[in-house]
Amino acid sequence: MAQGRQLLSKPFMISRRLTAVLVYTRPLLAFGALICAAAVMWLRDPVVYTIGVVLLCVAVMFDLVDGWFAARFHPHPPLAQLADRILDKVVYSIIFPLVAVGVTWRLTVINPTYTRTELLHAMLVLILSVTVLIRDNFAHFMRGFAIRQGQEPEGSELNRLRTMVAAPVGALLYAYAFYIPEGPPSRIYFWISWLGNIPQRGLFFIEIIFLIINLGSIAGYTRKYGTYCLDELCMGEERLRRQILTFFPNALTVMNALMGLLAVFFAHQGRIREAYLILIGAALFDKLDGTVARRLGLTEPLSEAPRKQVTLGGILDDVADAISFCIVPAWIFHLVAGAVAPSATAGLPLGWIAFAYAAAGIARLIYFTLDKSPIPGFFKGLPTPAGALLVMAPLIMLNQAAEGGPEPLRFWILFCVGTMIFAAVWMNLYPLRYLHFGRLMNRRPLFVGIWSALTLLLVFTPYFGYFTLGCMILYLVSPLWTWRISPEIAASEERIRKKSGPQQSRPSFRKSRGAGSRPGPPE
Repeated sequence: MAQGRQLLSKPFMISRRLTAVLVYTRPLLAFGALICAAAVMWLRDPVVYTIGVVLLCVAVMFDLVDGWFAARFHPHPPLAQLADRILDKVVYSIIFPLVAVGVTWRLTVINPTYTRTELLHAMLVLILSVTVLIRDNFAHFMRGFAIRQGQEPEGSELNRLRTMVAAPVGALLYAYAFYIPEGPPSRIYFWISWLGNIPQRGLFFIEIIFLIINLGSIAGYTRKYGTYCLDELCMGEERLRRQILTFFPNALTVMNALMGLLAVFFAHQGRIREAYLILIGAALFDKLDGTVARRLGLTEPLSEAPRKQVTLGGILDDVADAISFCIVPAWIFHLVAGAVAPSATAGLPLGWIAFAYAAAGIARLIYFTLDKSPIPGFFKGLPTPAGALLVMAPLIMLNQAAEGGPEPLRFWILFCVGTMIFAAVWMNLYPLRYLHFGRLMNRRPLFVGIWSALTLLLVFTPYFGYFTLGCMILYLVSPLWTWRISPEIAASEERIRKKSGPQQSRPSFRKSRGAGSRPGPPE
């Protein structure tokens, strides 16, 4: 009988040892990659570079599978989970400062005749590395504070996504930063050299997405456990609490404006698809800042203070919207349309058309801010984010036509001009009621998942522009169906469930009250 128990426990003992190897050897592999990187900078040996990349790739594979082993063979492994988090911090503390140094070294030693774009990429890698370390320490602090308050830390999908992509992004940046050309004629070096020569446009896209994931993870931890910190910090002072909470929606508003400017940067590089995706990101930040402000109670005034029609948060939100959804689409239109053949744009006042669209969008934002009778859950006139995405969609086809695609160039020039004029007028037709798409996303997560999957599936195909244009046309004619929806239902942000049951409540910022944003549905 004892022999049978030993046989049954033997696979679990093997798995326990295997899990320990996967968890505890990652820092050694990362430290080995650090030594190889130092040797590469000193000797410029491609063999040492290959060894360093291989060590880091092995560490990445261990990082991806160690959690599965720990969950599969250890039902309650608190020590393994704690060790995994601590060793993750150790590995990231080694890799991301290392790649920041490596990108600077490649910029000054391997490629001394660098361009401003390459310098901007090095600065972005530095910002990304600092953000990763700040996020890890912030997450450790917030989890520890929640435990001291008697709350068990909870996992989230965004944190799992961040953990899943952090190590591969670090390995990719390592392969790029310490790349040594003219290496040995081996298949391993051939594959690794492909990683070292990824176009910077692709690296920009990957790094920006990873940066957004890290910022989202920080926001998620703040939403879960920030109430405990505020209770300790503010000691019942409600006004101080509001001033602290106002930082979060305002930070998301600033990210909205930065994403718009980043879209212009990609448009300057001729990457209109990437610019469109980044403009979608700006619209998501615009959705999030209003959602966060409402859930933090910042749209409600203090009991002793009168309600203000115009607030600092509202002004900041309008400025960010004016940049991302009024000025940036007009700028990109003038940039893309002006780059095509002169014969195709002859006689068209492109500059005046772009100016008219930007002015119409800003006028619509002013009306939205000063409107004294808003309709909950609806916009009066086409909202500026939808207008920006509408006018940007045909620019993708115009860019394809300018690059020698099958699309007729003159047709898409005229179509883009007509769309700009139409959107400028339609945004200011205030009797029309458009459903708040951000709140519809909160209520219909399945719809959002299907739309996101189709977007990712078609983004690398010639049909991406047609798909986005079709989506915006459907939203354009949506008042034919949505006018019957009552404002109470339209303003709701609760997720629609088929079966309702008792929900576990967890502490968040939803009970807080403050000021810093405008009333009504933000654009």
